[in-house]
Amino acid sequence: MSAPHFVVHDKTDSVGVVVVETVVPKTEMTGWVMETDETIKITALDTIPIGHKVALGDIAKDATILKYGHSIGKAVADIGKGHHVHVHNLKTTMW
Repeated sequence: MSAPHFVVHDKTDSVGVVVVETVVPKTEMTGWVMETDETIKITALDTIPIGHKVALGDIAKDATILKYGHSIGKAVADIGKGHHVHVHNLKTTMW
């Protein structure tokens, strides 16, 4: 496998973390699921900076968002697969 665009720690995660410099819309991204050592493919639909999250599937408003197998917050809007997940559509449970 070539270097992934994003990583997913747990197979239950709803987001992956971008690990390359800014991804632009329509980028065919490869992700690595660390827990199962498998690869997945997603098309980026937004610009996503390194260290930010991408939705692995459609996420409904008010749904819990999982990263590292744990809740990191709730969606404040519907988020489609391949879209950027950040403070504009995620309310963290930490604040």
